Amino acid sequence: MRNGGLTLVVATALLGACNGDAPASERGEAAVSVSTEPSTGPSASAIAAPQLRILALGDSLFAGYGLQAGEGYPERLEAALKARGINARVSNAGVSGDTSAAGLQRLSFVLDNEDEVPDVALVELGANDMLRGIPAEQTRANLSAIIEQLQERGIPVVLMGMRAPPNLGSGYVGQFDAIYRDLAEQHGVGLVPFLIEEVWGRPELIQPDRLHPTAPGIDALVAATVDDVAAALPEKEDEAAPAD
Repeated sequence: MRNGGLTLVVATALLGACNGDAPASERGEAAVSVSTEPSTGPSASAIAAPQLRILALGDSLFAGYGLQAGEGYPERLEAALKARGINARVSNAGVSGDTSAAGLQRLSFVLDNEDEVPDVALVELGANDMLRGIPAEQTRANLSAIIEQLQERGIPVVLMGMRAPPNLGSGYVGQFDAIYRDLAEQHGVGLVPFLIEEVWGRPELIQPDRLHPTAPGIDALVAATVDDVAAALPEKEDEAAPAD
C-alpha cells in the first residue's frame, strides 16, 4: 500500500482511506457505477419520479477499493436515495490514489463523457495530498478550481471534507482542516465536514489493510451523509402531459 512516502501512525492511516494501490497516472481509469437496490427494492415513487444525476468525483473511497461490485459509496448512496423515493443515478468517477491535482486534471474529460449534465457533484479529494506532503495551499487551489469548473457548468457541489492527524504538526493541521470549510463558504457549496467520521476509531468497520472501510463501514458513511446529498438535489418537475 502506497502512502506517498510518508510513514504515519495507524490512526493517520485511516485518513489515507482514499489512497489506493496505484495513483491515477498509473491506473488511468475510474470505477464503473453499478446500481445496487436495497433489499426491499426502490419505492414506487422513486421509479415514477424524474431521474436525478449525481457525479461522484473522488479517490478510492468512491472507487470502492477492496469491496465487491455494488458495495462502494456511490452505489450504496444510490440505493439509499432510492429507498427514500428519490430516483437518483450516481455516476462513480472515483480513482484510487487520486490527488486533488489528478482530479482537476481529469474533470473536463469526466464531465464531457457524462450522458447528461449532473444535477449535483460530490467532490471527495485531498487526503492523498496530505499523505504525500503536498502543501495545503496547493490542495486548496486545486479544489477551488474543481468547484469553479463545476459551477461554470451550472452543477451544484457537495464538498466531502477530510482532516489531518495531529502528528503532522499544528501548523499543517490548521491549514489543511480549514480548506473544506473555507471553500464551502467561499463558493457557497454544500459541505460534509469529515466524510469518514463514522468509521474513525472503529476498527471493525475497516478492512484488514487498516486503511479502507468495509462494506458495513461504507453503509455507515452513507447513512451519515445521505441527508446532505438529498438536500443538495434540485427538485425536478414531471414532464408535462401531452395535450389532448
